[in-house]
Amino acid sequence: MRFLAGVASLICAVNLIIGKVFSWLALAIVVVCFTVVVQRYLFATSYVWMQDLYIWLNGAMFTAVAGFALLRDDHVRVDIFYRPAKLRTRAITDLIGVFVFLLPFTWIVYIYSMPFVQRAWGYHEGSANVGGMPGLYILKTFIIVFAALIAAQGIAMAIRSILVLGGRADLVPAAMQYSPDAIKPATTEGAA
Repeated sequence: MRFLAGVASLICAVNLIIGKVFSWLALAIVVVCFTVVVQRYLFATSYVWMQDLYIWLNGAMFTAVAGFALLRDDHVRVDIFYRPAKLRTRAITDLIGVFVFLLPFTWIVYIYSMPFVQRAWGYHEGSANVGGMPGLYILKTFIIVFAALIAAQGIAMAIRSILVLGGRADLVPAAMQYSPDAIKPATTEGAA
């Protein structure tokens, strides 16, 4: 069980670092977008590569931080049922969700996007816009990165569920702890 907890901790650490680094792209997106607007409306000039840049930064940021968002439990779920659920119920729900929905989804994204990404790398695809940025193939690679980071975090979620169901919630990495409202006193646990 300690080995599983170590694997989950490693996955969480990777997604945490990537999430914190790539979340700074939000600031870059705002700065570039503001610059494009100022250039267009104050100086009547525009650069296509700058317009590509803030769109590409946006795509890179959202695909790279998806695993981080899953780590932080920021993805959409039906909280009306999940939030009041007991710890074990949450663990079972997460375990089923990871294996029935999340991992198959990431596998499909990987399988269908790999030829698309390989083709882009094959001819070093650039922007379709004249005067646009080169290197679109790098941005398309973020689709694969997205699938890998989400799948890895899904495996960490499954490990968390296994640890909770195996009675070893104490080994769950701190970054993945269930929220306190899931932990109910022992007296109400049996009554509910």
